Amino acid sequence: MIAIDLNFADIQWQYHILTTFFVGVILPLLYYLYQRYFTSTPNKYNKLEAAIKLDYAIPDEAKPHWKGRRLHPPHVTVRTAEDRASIQSYCPATTQYLGTFACTTREQMDLQIEKAAFAQKSWKESSFAVRKQLLRTLAQFILDNQQDIARVACRDSGKTKLDASMGEIMVTLEKLNWTIAHGERALRPSTRSGPSSLLMGLMKNAEVRYEPLGVVSAIVSWNYPLHNLLGPIILALFSGNAIVVKCSEQVVWSSAWFVGMVHAALRRLEICEDLVQLVYCFPEDADYFTAHPGLQHITFIGSKPVAHKVLQSASKELTPCVIELGGKDSVIVMDDVSDLKALSSILMRGTFQSAGQNCIGIERVICVANVYDSLVEILNERVGKLRLGSDIDQLDEIDMGAMISDNRFDEIERLVQDAVAKGARLLHGGKRYLHPNYPQGHYFEPTLLVDVNSTMDIANQEVFGPVLTVMKAGDVDEAVKISNSCEYGLGNSVFGANFQRCNDVANQLESGNVAINDFATFYVCQLPFGGCKKSGFGKFGGEEGLTGLCNSKSVVMDKPLLRAFGVKTAIPPPIDYPIADDKRAWGFVSSLNTASYDNRIWKVMKSFKKLAKGGA
Repeated sequence: MIAIDLNFADIQWQYHILTTFFVGVILPLLYYLYQRYFTSTPNKYNKLEAAIKLDYAIPDEAKPHWKGRRLHPPHVTVRTAEDRASIQSYCPATTQYLGTFACTTREQMDLQIEKAAFAQKSWKESSFAVRKQLLRTLAQFILDNQQDIARVACRDSGKTKLDASMGEIMVTLEKLNWTIAHGERALRPSTRSGPSSLLMGLMKNAEVRYEPLGVVSAIVSWNYPLHNLLGPIILALFSGNAIVVKCSEQVVWSSAWFVGMVHAALRRLEICEDLVQLVYCFPEDADYFTAHPGLQHITFIGSKPVAHKVLQSASKELTPCVIELGGKDSVIVMDDVSDLKALSSILMRGTFQSAGQNCIGIERVICVANVYDSLVEILNERVGKLRLGSDIDQLDEIDMGAMISDNRFDEIERLVQDAVAKGARLLHGGKRYLHPNYPQGHYFEPTLLVDVNSTMDIANQEVFGPVLTVMKAGDVDEAVKISNSCEYGLGNSVFGANFQRCNDVANQLESGNVAINDFATFYVCQLPFGGCKKSGFGKFGGEEGLTGLCNSKSVVMDKPLLRAFGVKTAIPPPIDYPIADDKRAWGFVSSLNTASYDNRIWKVMKSFKKLAKGGA
């Protein structure tokens, strides 16, 4: 006889593992596959929505081993002394010349907006199937040409290919695919509960219909030349609008190529290219654009000083605006975080991606005292190993690229020096970097600044550069107080082992977005994105990003059953003009209010009886 020793504790543990794996992995995976391949991906029943192969040439400047002539001081600038009506594009990492572009004149802006308005008249009638096909065509082209597209973004912004892949391509593909999968549902008429009145509720249905505004605009920043440009275009076109995008003068070369990519897709699907227009100019002509009566909406991404001018100009035509400004995003590290090494990886990525030029980049790490020293020790070891350069030109491994220009180097150095003078410790960096291969390139050393407190300028002013700032808090309450102490309120993160504590902190943070035990995933998840306080107002992204580009039209109608029997709303005789009997009219209206809103049944019944008598 074989003896069998059953260890029920082991069996229960194995059962727990299998159950957790099934619920946490298998079921979500099955649901994902269903959503991806049975609800949104083209099949034999919706071939019209399938992507069409797109041919669009990659520019020579983005190809490997390209050797363009370098600019040297004082010519390393977008505005040259020789030609004040043109914009000079160059690579910030290598100062290689990319081309000169004539500024869009005011007359050209008029014509572009006029063409966009004409094209939108037919586009607003397009089906969601056509709109999905357009987005799928773009998504497929981006997927099939990831490296080339990344190189275009890198050449004009100075970032690394990895940063371009994560911050440009991945988030753009996410926005495209999310819009394809969920955009139609978001824009369907929204059935509402209707009136709370008992009588009116029996008679009326209510809904909100989303109709495109017409010609919308986006004024976008330079830090993500692909994503910042394509994001507004995706939402505008899918919601039935035309769009005029004003790109930054810092990235005209890549913006023109990316808009050309969209035009190529429109041509391939025989859709009018005039739906998407690109404007670029210097600030003196930007006011004309933002005050243009042909624009029905403006989305602005940029700085607070420029936002004041945009809003002032837009107010002339009462053009509605969504304003997304800077941030001073914090990460709160609680004392029960177990894996500080893993956390340090998130902090490094959130701080140094795109050389810190990220509106939701990590600007402050607020660490509870118990784990402060251990975290600083890990960061000190890692930051010093970061390597700078242009990875699309060098064979070496590169961690961080260049900044877009050197016009903020003096200010960043001043912020670091102010902090050190007030007691902060500078462990790495703190100054501009002279690259041995690209001495004219715009490089700033990866910087680690610790023991920072709220009295220092760098704790309150946006850096928008590669500076990892670490602050110490006595406890979680103090960490929240520090986080809320600045004027910005764009995004935050909170890390801790106790989810309920993290959730409580999230509720206390004064910002438009919070990630719990993660960084910036609120943006990837296509939630409404925007800040509070001095970080702006309004939302773009997700469902709100689509419906925000529409006129929300409220429509009330008789219920179908009433329409079927020919019952229509009419003015009852007691309150019809001219009033025949004031006392009877008053009795009718007061009984109508009681019947509609009183919770006492006997009062309601009594009011119905009085209504039947015409208010008498």
